[in-house]
Amino acid sequence: MKAQLQCQFPEPGNWGKFILTAVFPDKNGFIQSRRFTQDDIPAAQAETFNKVVSRVAVLSDDWKALQVRAQPEQITVKLLSEGGEVAPESRDAVVLTVEAFNARGGRRLFTSRDYSEFTIMGEAAVAFFNHFTTDNNNE
Repeated sequence: MKAQLQCQFPEPGNWGKFILTAVFPDKNGFIQSRRFTQDDIPAAQAETFNKVVSRVAVLSDDWKALQVRAQPEQITVKLLSEGGEVAPESRDAVVLTVEAFNARGGRRLFTSRDYSEFTIMGEAAVAFFNHFTTDNNNE
């Protein structure tokens, strides 16, 4: 089982109120689940969380995010070397899946295939994810 963060927005569109659930295997292989609210996010992590939420805000006005799931992924990127050759390189990333609804009651999952912004390769996003899904940080 891969670790994941699940963020529910009880008031869709109000990004300041949420429940963040970290689901991850502990060092003994047991699945742990820890819940946090906006008041539990350390100040050092709050800016990164806001940047992640800004990625979700790219949805059109017709769709409101109910839940965001974040999972770690190894992403292969193509880099251009000094010699002009293309070389693949693997990087850590956090990939988002967003469950949203519209005014007519429709529901839809949006992924990184729909929005490239849902793949976040920054070190801060990976550190944020690891902060909540590493057993040592949550004991």
